[in-house]
Amino acid sequence: MLNEPVDPEVSKAQEQRLRKAWAAPAGWRIISAVNNEFVGKWYCMTAFVFMLCAGVLALLMRVQLSVPENDFLDASTFNQFFTMHGSAMMFLFAVPMFEALSILLLPEILRARDMPFPRLSAFGYWCFLIGGIFVLSSVLFGVAPEGGWFMYPPLSTIDESIGPDIWLLGLSFIEVASIAAAVELIVGVIKCRPPGMRINLMPLYAWYVLVVGVMILFAFPPLIAGDFLFEMQRSFDWPFFDPERGGDPLLWQHLFWIFGHPEVYIVFLPSIALAAMIIPTAAQRPIVGYNWIVLSAVGVGFLSFGLWVHHMFTTGLPSLSLGFFSAASEAVVIPTGVQLFAFVATLMVGRVKMILPMLWIAGAMAVFTAGGLTGVMIALAPFDWQVHDTYFIVAHLHYTLFGGMIFPIVGGIYYYYPFFTKKMMSERLGKWSFWLSFTGFNICFLPMHWTGLAGMPRRVYTYPEGIGWDMANMISTVGAFITAAGVLVFAYDLLRSKKHQPRAPRNPWKAGTLEWADDPNDENWGVRSVPFVTSRYPLWDQPKLLERIDAGRYYLPDSQEGYRETIITSAVDARPQHVTRVTGPAWCTIWAAIFTGGAFIFPTFSWYVPAAISAAFAVVCVLYWLWTATAQVPVRPSQDVSLGLRLPLYVSGPKAPGWWAVFITMLGDATAFTSLIFGVFYYWTASPDFPPAGALHADAVWISGAAILYALSWAATRAARGVNRGGMQRLAQGLLIAAPLLAAAGGGAMCFSLMGMDPTSHAYPAIMWGLAVWTCAHTACGVIMQLYCLAGTFFGKLTSRYDADLWNTTLYWHFHGGSAIIAAAVIGWLPRVLS
Repeated sequence: MLNEPVDPEVSKAQEQRLRKAWAAPAGWRIISAVNNEFVGKWYCMTAFVFMLCAGVLALLMRVQLSVPENDFLDASTFNQFFTMHGSAMMFLFAVPMFEALSILLLPEILRARDMPFPRLSAFGYWCFLIGGIFVLSSVLFGVAPEGGWFMYPPLSTIDESIGPDIWLLGLSFIEVASIAAAVELIVGVIKCRPPGMRINLMPLYAWYVLVVGVMILFAFPPLIAGDFLFEMQRSFDWPFFDPERGGDPLLWQHLFWIFGHPEVYIVFLPSIALAAMIIPTAAQRPIVGYNWIVLSAVGVGFLSFGLWVHHMFTTGLPSLSLGFFSAASEAVVIPTGVQLFAFVATLMVGRVKMILPMLWIAGAMAVFTAGGLTGVMIALAPFDWQVHDTYFIVAHLHYTLFGGMIFPIVGGIYYYYPFFTKKMMSERLGKWSFWLSFTGFNICFLPMHWTGLAGMPRRVYTYPEGIGWDMANMISTVGAFITAAGVLVFAYDLLRSKKHQPRAPRNPWKAGTLEWADDPNDENWGVRSVPFVTSRYPLWDQPKLLERIDAGRYYLPDSQEGYRETIITSAVDARPQHVTRVTGPAWCTIWAAIFTGGAFIFPTFSWYVPAAISAAFAVVCVLYWLWTATAQVPVRPSQDVSLGLRLPLYVSGPKAPGWWAVFITMLGDATAFTSLIFGVFYYWTASPDFPPAGALHADAVWISGAAILYALSWAATRAARGVNRGGMQRLAQGLLIAAPLLAAAGGGAMCFSLMGMDPTSHAYPAIMWGLAVWTCAHTACGVIMQLYCLAGTFFGKLTSRYDADLWNTTLYWHFHGGSAIIAAAVIGWLPRVLS
């Protein structure tokens, strides 16, 4: 079949139908586009602009520190700039840029037509844009937070300005976008690979996306849980971090750094992924040690979660803990080194052509290796005690981030620019940009190792004259401006008009991976037909692959009914399972993001009624989006996808991308819930009087009733799925009426059990109420999902055959039902045991 000639008239008709299905909105309506190429480009450019803004703040701080006793910035302004520089670089650039590039590149690398949930990507982008503008613009009005990008209490909890609230609520909003993108990317790697691309044939970029997506899933939720506790203290005086009322400021440090240290590797691994794509192309041979690189990436991801106390060596922890975390900090060097040695080995055995992207990768490896060496030094607790909170740490951090992220990303942009624009960036300007950036960076940050060892503390806005820091700080400031010049050259090269340049050749670097099988006419459908893959480097190893893709001889060469479609494959061996119809342009995602933003932003100013109204409208927008665009009952059960293969158009349960999305989301949610439970046990181990003597406990009868009611709601939802599949829809409807009633009653009973316990009096009632509030908020989501399924049974959206929504709701309740029962046990039973 692959070699049969294609009728030109048939091929032309197929292309016309594909072109119509994948057409982008015209004019200003382009902002309603949701497919990966548009959203990914917007995401990348927005993150880049935020990075430039953070860079300007850094330059202004360097001007302030260039000479002693300078008054260019006052202390308050310097602290605001310091806080927003770190926050913007970490939350508005580092992770978002990875997700933006992955949304842009992953479907092309896998040769999928799009991501499985394009509207989720668009929703995440608009949340990111709104939240980023809200947080960063606080600097312009002089109300930015001053507590550092880590916002340690008690300094931040007693701050009476709105700065900490802007940070907490604004960045929590952005974290929604990060987790949404992580879910999208994980499902994309697992379920959207082309037929034949078994898990051991995936490009390394896909492996890194999978590892980093899972890391985001487990790293961000503890920070969200910490933000929840922090804002409850800020807004309602619940003393989670107030030691005078049983709280502990170190709990915030634990929750923050459980996120914060994996964050470094969340930033580093995606950049290594770009290197893993560029190096084989430069060497013109497959990567050396593919299996070892995959295992090392997984190992780095795993070990990174055992390093958070690395940032807390000076907080008075027991020596045994210091020894354990010091060893873990040293151990992570091993898998990191394996990846770097594999890259070097690939270059040694290949015929290397020093293409421009490879220059940036070489610089990245040099700078990151230097940062890794200082990382080994500060992993030793005695050395860390000497340099903690000095400029030595500033130097180490920036060597790690520039080498592990900035340089590889710039190299990746030079590498993939001709793919997306069909134009080449300037070789001359690229080299100027590199040498200015590389030289300026080392001039700026190398002296900071010395100033740190000489005792210069971090986070000081000025320093006295004559103590030996003057010249080093001036050199660092000069280096910062040289670096800025390099960044500006890159920005000019990126953004300048290239309309008079000739069109770049297809696959200009002669790479072997699938993304370079792009449509030569730059059509919005991405790929003319979805190929069958048998190699890690198909363009090198599969003869006539490009010719057959372009001729439409593989899968899905047509869009017979005018839908946007892509193939869903099995998780391990990439066998075709069904055709999914992905969503097209929509306004509801933008409105959902705007109203979700209101729900987060209005509480900053204590406007709780507008926040509640915004939250309600956000729910309505999301429900409309789901009802009109997901799990639609098809006109016919299956479709011919070419090459003699016919696939179903609708599946439920573990074969469906939606089921995977719910499962992955709930893993992250369970991590946040576990972080709250961790807080209970932390108070118990850290305080000799937790619960305090004579404290009131939750009413045993009411809390036991809550657990029973939640268990019954869980069971009713599970039973509804079974009887609906068996054709007993009336009984299923009865169970779906009972389930939300039982859930609501369970939430009420849980809250009623705590009546009489004042959450403002002590951390003990506060954490118990915190668990109840968290559980009730999730109960509200569960009730909405149950009622959504009930409505589906009445309006024909959910039938005995087409029941994906009920599968997904049941999966949610597997997690939430178990969490609610655990919460009831911790609230009602555990304190009586601990007392």
